[in-house]
This record gives sequence, structure tokens and C-alpha cells, in this order.
Amino acid sequence: MSEETNPTTQVTEAATQPVISDTPAKVAPVAPGRPGSPARGGRGGGARGSSSRDGRGGGGARGGGRGRDSRDREPKEYDQKILELSRVTRVTAGGKRMRFRAAVIIGNHAGKVGFGVAKGADVAMAVEKAVRQAKKKVFTITLNNETIPHVVNEKFGAAVVLLKPAPKGTGLKAGGAVRVVLELGGVPNAVSKIMGSANKINVAKATIKAMKRLRLPVKTVVSEVK
Repeated sequence: MSEETNPTTQVTEAATQPVISDTPAKVAPVAPGRPGSPARGGRGGGARGSSSRDGRGGGGARGGGRGRDSRDREPKEYDQKILELSRVTRVTAGGKRMRFRAAVIIGNHAGKVGFGVAKGADVAMAVEKAVRQAKKKVFTITLNNETIPHVVNEKFGAAVVLLKPAPKGTGLKAGGAVRVVLELGGVPNAVSKIMGSANKINVAKATIKAMKRLRLPVKTVVSEVK
């Protein structure tokens, strides 16, 4: 009696045996790129990610350049403050011409102050021109015992400004354009009053005109008569 072969056993044995093929395995194509560049999937851990983190954390070439530029900058000779910035219009035969007018006060907080007014096509140009004019008009303030030497009253246009000396520790009791001029000029103690017009430009010009009149007291020498 011949042995019958079970078909299920034959299929199972065929499935468990490894298949050996003479055909070489196909290799996935590599995307073109620079030699040594990491794959796109490893972006976070590759050289690109580490270089960005290292440069950001340790201050790369860009950060170092900014630091050197900031260190090489020279300190400003004068501090500046825009007193007034307005838009002015000039009517001509061809139409209206719009420009900007800037009033700038500059000073070094150590006895020097200047004032300039200029117009320009834009704000930056007007301010730059006003600063150049102010530098040409810088003058030295006369001080005595950390205050102005005497009372002075000056007028420009309809604005009248009164300046009075003050003892040490008083500070600046002034407002408006007068305070800006005194602060940038380096006057530690003074009292002021604005009368008449409150136009900022006229008040600033009256203040500067009054400060140019300041003079130190003349010491009188009494000679002994023998």
C-alpha cells in the first residue's frame, strides 16, 4: 500500500525554506546633493541642525561682527532732542508743496547747548539738517555755584522768558522748551517762568537769548589807603 502525501505538509515545508535568487537586489536611488550631506529625514540631528544650534548658542560670526561694530562706535558728542516736528505746506502756482519742519536742541550736559530749525522732504532729512545747524550755533553757558549767576529776562517774538538762580538741591523748576534747553545745557539748579506766547520755537529762542546774556559777577578789589 503506497503512502499518501499530505498536500498541506508540502506547502508548509516549501514556505519555511529560504528562497535564494541569483538576481541582485535593487538599491534605492540616492538623492543628488553635496558629498557628506545628511539625509532629509535626519535634519534635526544632522550637521545642519547642530551647526545652527551651535552658532545660535555660542554667538556665530554674525553675532561677533555686531559686537565688534558696537564696540568700535564712538560715543556721541552731543545728545539731541526733537523739540517740535510739524508738517508745513507751501502753496505755489503748480500746487501745494508739502515738507517737514524739525526743531532740534542739542547739548552735552556739561555747559554747551545749541538750537536749530530746518525743513526737509522727509522727517529724517529735516532732523539731520536741524542738527547740523544746531552744531554751528553751540555756545557755552555761564554758570556760578551750579546755577546761573543772576536773574535774566529776555523776549523773542511774543514769548517772554524769566530765569532765576536757585540754591543747590533745588533742581530745575521749569517746563516746556525752557526745561529741555536747561537739561541738555547741564544747568543743575534754576527757576524759570514763561510769559506771553507759548510757542515752543519762540520760547526756546528766548531762553537761548537769555542764557547768552549771563555774565559772572565782577569782584571789586578795595585797595588799602596808607
